Amino acid sequence: MSLNRREMLRLGAVGAGGLLLSSAASSVGLPSLVFNVPLPKADPLSPLTASPVSPIGINPKLFAKAKAALDSRPWIARRDVIGVVDFSSPSADPRFHLVDLFNGTVDSHRVAHGRGSDPDHSGYLERFSNSFGSEASSNGAYVTADYYEGKYGTSMKVRGLDWSNNNAESRAIVIHNAWYAEDEVARDFGKLGRSEGCFAFSKTSQHQVMSRLAGGRMIYAEKLA
Repeated sequence: MSLNRREMLRLGAVGAGGLLLSSAASSVGLPSLVFNVPLPKADPLSPLTASPVSPIGINPKLFAKAKAALDSRPWIARRDVIGVVDFSSPSADPRFHLVDLFNGTVDSHRVAHGRGSDPDHSGYLERFSNSFGSEASSNGAYVTADYYEGKYGTSMKVRGLDWSNNNAESRAIVIHNAWYAEDEVARDFGKLGRSEGCFAFSKTSQHQVMSRLAGGRMIYAEKLA
């Protein structure tokens, strides 16, 4: 992440080839316009009529915590899909899970963690931090926010909802793609590179994650013992 991108995020500026879109626009127009990726077919404002007890491929305890975090925030209107990040798994594993809360299907992606969370670059997250300058990942619940155009192209802001991650927006923690999060990096080195605390994906995964979680949907990130 560059200084220019951080300044743009903090100031909410439109410039340097940048374009900020509202949350409403981000949930409707941009994914199909830029990425040609269809939005979820389920009505995002419909109440949940069923909820999977334990989607296949996710730690049941982690999913229970994520679902409890969503249930405790009834003001989150779009409740069809949730992102669940299992930071207990190494970065080489697909550990960012997109869970369809209507039918329980799961689509998993690789995601990098912050270098401050893995100072030895072992591929495993060792600690979280919410502190400025830590370059670490933070745990807790997030909601997705605006798209913006930055160093890594079209990216997405997130807002932290817990004491453990409430500095996320000020720290410029976002969803973006990065060369060090491409699948071949995991294949060749047995781990991904590290971000500065952002959710960094391959280009393909980033597009899929953003298109399905746009418009104020929740992400829950945690590491269970």
